[in-house]
Amino acid sequence: MERADFLLVGVGGQGIVTASDILADVGLRAGYDVKKSEVHGMAQRGGAVTSHVRFGQRVYAPLIGRGQADFLVAFELLEALRWAHCLHPEGTALVNIQSLPPLAVTSGQARYPDLEEVEQELARRARQVFFVEGLRTAQELGNVRVVGTVMLGALSALLPIPADLWEDVLGEHVPNRYLELNRQAFRSGRDFLSARLWPQGIEEGTGAARGHREAGLR
Repeated sequence: MERADFLLVGVGGQGIVTASDILADVGLRAGYDVKKSEVHGMAQRGGAVTSHVRFGQRVYAPLIGRGQADFLVAFELLEALRWAHCLHPEGTALVNIQSLPPLAVTSGQARYPDLEEVEQELARRARQVFFVEGLRTAQELGNVRVVGTVMLGALSALLPIPADLWEDVLGEHVPNRYLELNRQAFRSGRDFLSARLWPQGIEEGTGAARGHREAGLR
């Protein structure tokens, strides 16, 4: 993998910033030049949060434009729809199945899209779309705050970076008392997506290479 552009989107309180920090550090540890930029829209009040993370041999600018994102990692359904235009045609969308309606929806001024609408728009713009049960997995683990870690685990299944490196970086960002919980969340997300990429199981190496091609890396 020579380069990859990641757009992480969601709303305040979902852990977008922490997830993007971990992703950026993973890239650095894997030997890439990394640039990162964030936009917070009233993040503490549930406003939109967007983080751009770019890996490459040499990255000159942090922002990802229309049609450039290799990976759209959406922590919320409406935000996935709002940022679908940034997906590269060969890109991949990872979407957490969770709805957090904004004020315009709760006040009756706008309607919230259904899952089918989101799926159709993403499929029109990307090569691959995966819906991840991030919220449900986090609930089963007993803490909804690990949704972001579940999503990172799912993302890791698409990248040629060892899982051990991801978990090492995770340990640098998560307090010790929550580390085992986050490791479980990461592994759950990774296993969830791996099962969808290779439902019959894979041999080490060959399947990984196939998965990276399918993910649209370039």
